[in-house]
Amino acid sequence: MLSAYVNAFRTPDLRKKLLFVLLVIVIFRIGSQIPAPGVNVHNVHDCINGIGDSNNVYNLINTFSGGALLQLTVFALGIMPYITASIILQLLVVVIPRLEALKKEGQAGQTKITQYTRYLTLGLALLQATGIVALARSNRLLQGCNEDLLYSKSTTTFLVMVLTMTAGTAVIMWLGELITDRGVGNGMSILIFTQVVARFPTSLWSVGKSKGWWVFAVVIAIGLVIIAAVIFIEQAQRRIPVQYARRMVGRKMFGGSSTYIPLKVNQAGVIPVIFASSLLYLPAMASQFNQSSEWTVWIERYFVRGDHPLYMITFFAMIVFFTYFYVSITFNPEEVADNMKKYGGFIPGIRAGKPTEDYLSYVLSRITLPGSLYLGLIALIPLIAFVLIGADQNFPFGGTSILIMVGVALDTVKQIESQLQQRNYEGFLR
Repeated sequence: MLSAYVNAFRTPDLRKKLLFVLLVIVIFRIGSQIPAPGVNVHNVHDCINGIGDSNNVYNLINTFSGGALLQLTVFALGIMPYITASIILQLLVVVIPRLEALKKEGQAGQTKITQYTRYLTLGLALLQATGIVALARSNRLLQGCNEDLLYSKSTTTFLVMVLTMTAGTAVIMWLGELITDRGVGNGMSILIFTQVVARFPTSLWSVGKSKGWWVFAVVIAIGLVIIAAVIFIEQAQRRIPVQYARRMVGRKMFGGSSTYIPLKVNQAGVIPVIFASSLLYLPAMASQFNQSSEWTVWIERYFVRGDHPLYMITFFAMIVFFTYFYVSITFNPEEVADNMKKYGGFIPGIRAGKPTEDYLSYVLSRITLPGSLYLGLIALIPLIAFVLIGADQNFPFGGTSILIMVGVALDTVKQIESQLQQRNYEGFLR
């Protein structure tokens, strides 16, 4: 693996791509540390260090921003608006015929959908920035903090901060697209990976400092086991064999090849966890605007800290539900069966058409069950660690963090490996 890295940097064009990606990551992290105009940096740091952010209801967005959200930096919103916009567009493609037609148009249609995603990202960023700055101005962003987070509560400062954070999201989108065009792999995924990894050392250090180094060693050992298990499941797939019949076109014979349809155990990726987390954050965020009613007290008791069994059961059930839901809209057995029939393909032992569709649906439903249970268990690891050892709910080895880190790392390694193989170099994965 080390020799593969050496070979990658010895290749001039690949070396330029890797160095360009590193440069963009450095710029991205610098922007995540620069405070937005009007932020009282001293008070913000005092509040975060004094009360911590482990129980804050904005943990999901804060994780995807690498901790920049609660520090009110230029890149405070991180990549979360783009993720939300992408998920919404994926859902709308199934619902709106016009978007479905664009998807089938190939590269031109995908370019149009990408443009819609950008517009929606800016709209969501504007809404999120407005909400975050409004909470910061009213001193309700950080629970238990009574200090002023902003130097001024004027409308001018409010508008400047909102526009700055929205512009920061636009810059993040641009940086991600630069990595995609001139770097390696999916730029947005690499930026998400960067922000998640940025909090990883801090989370580990806090465990060792607060719980002792024996607990730290146990956490590291458990983390390595979890990473190995996640890699195993992420790579696992059910390969359905497909045979294409031979056909004569003029004097030439075409077809007769064999291939397979890869159905991953975790077909939905990290999307169900994001869905479930986002929905569970909605009542907690709403409770911040009215903290005197009875329903607010009930929400804060059961759905804010995340250590209550009711929260865990609800979170797990929602992940299982959204896994089945997302897989059902992203993989269409009827469309796959029709395409196979159109090009003369068939599954050995299964008739083309409706029987093939039923078979694919049967296999997909069976393979989605272990995938959904796996996602639910991984997502509960930080909550269980919080109950057992009192660790921060941003426990590094679990939840969205570990799924994103492993998934993006594997994808990036494969991207680099494919480029190395084109130059007859030995790859990463052997």
